[in-house]
Amino acid sequence: MQQPVEVHVEEHESIVERVAAVDVAKASGMVCLRTPHEMIPGRRVTKIWPVAATTAALVELGDHLRCERVTRVVLESTSDYWRPFYYLLEAAGLTVWLVNAAQVKNVPGRPKTDKLDAVWLAKLAERSMLSPSLVPTEPMRQVRDLARARFDLVEDRTRVKQRIEKLLEDALIKISSVLTDVLGVSGRTMIEALIAGQRNPTVLAELARGRARRNRATLQRALHGRFTDHHARLTRLLLGQLDELSARIDEVTGLLDAAIRALPTPAADAQDNPAPAGYDSAVARLCAVPGGGPDSVRAVLGEIGLDMRVFGTSARLCSWARVAPRTVQSGRKTGRARTGKGNPYLKSAFAQIATGAAKTDTFLGERYRRLIKRMPKAKALVALQRSILVIFFHLLADPTAEFTDLGSDFYAKRIDRARRTTHLLRQLHALGYQVQLTETAAA
Repeated sequence: MQQPVEVHVEEHESIVERVAAVDVAKASGMVCLRTPHEMIPGRRVTKIWPVAATTAALVELGDHLRCERVTRVVLESTSDYWRPFYYLLEAAGLTVWLVNAAQVKNVPGRPKTDKLDAVWLAKLAERSMLSPSLVPTEPMRQVRDLARARFDLVEDRTRVKQRIEKLLEDALIKISSVLTDVLGVSGRTMIEALIAGQRNPTVLAELARGRARRNRATLQRALHGRFTDHHARLTRLLLGQLDELSARIDEVTGLLDAAIRALPTPAADAQDNPAPAGYDSAVARLCAVPGGGPDSVRAVLGEIGLDMRVFGTSARLCSWARVAPRTVQSGRKTGRARTGKGNPYLKSAFAQIATGAAKTDTFLGERYRRLIKRMPKAKALVALQRSILVIFFHLLADPTAEFTDLGSDFYAKRIDRARRTTHLLRQLHALGYQVQLTETAAA
């Protein structure tokens, strides 16, 4: 039996003397204030009261907590209801922490009320058992709002395209089986002609442009349906909605680009950082990564910004983005837990980049092909997302860095030829073969 080793570690529990916590709800919040007792050393006084989630009430709450000399206010991130509490208390000059709800869950078996939740949150805060979540500055919050608005508009436009395709299927128009993009130049021209009253499949197929003209015979058969005036009216409405969404997307894209360019960049350092990263430079360098494009890079910058000092290291950024699996160890078993949900907008952008990079003949593509040999494809894509995020971090942290692909043969070049040869010879000998090696001139 292994003898236990006694280790003496001097620990000092960090106690925040004057702390407040708010259990946030939609229309109100439950405030818990814990301060030292004025007469009895070691005792603490707990005060609990409700507060309305209105501007006037929260401004008054901020003044009261400032008069109580509160050094830390802790909020639980409940939906978007924490925002007025955070913004107004921060404007009052208080140090406000927004904490993840997963860190402040009450002990199972205990009764749960708003008052008890507020007291529990305050006790965790005063013992420094919580870590604050990242809340961007006001300029970065505006960038995020625009980036997410653009993401939502693109999703809405995709839904409208799907409705148009569904309507064409109802009219027995099967051009989606022939054309890659139903609403491309050829498809849009044919749909407009259908709305205008043209029903002759031969005439409609002649409207094809570019490579689609090679499939005119197939298009004639696909355009033979029962497109009625009812379908024409509905299609016209959906096309108008599609054009309106496209115009709004272009408008938001321009606002987003301007907002990212207006972000404050890190101060230039004469030795280490002579040229702070600008938006145009960052986009150009990030687009050089396989799978990256202006739209996906714009979505990434809208979530993480240009200043990587906020995260400190690439490992912290990967953990925050939830692309790094947690390690779970119990006894002799060491496993890996799920990565977690993370930021859905950021994960969607990196999923798009990783899917594109996996199909390329590059280092990232070869890394994906090696990973899928020993894990599911979805898991390999998440691992590839982490690699891409690390690359993005270093490109943004160093404005002078340029992306250089290691090549699809990177792993092959790192193989120890002698060790590999010995391993293969042993396998052949185990199968009963006698092998004589002759080195070629190319080798």
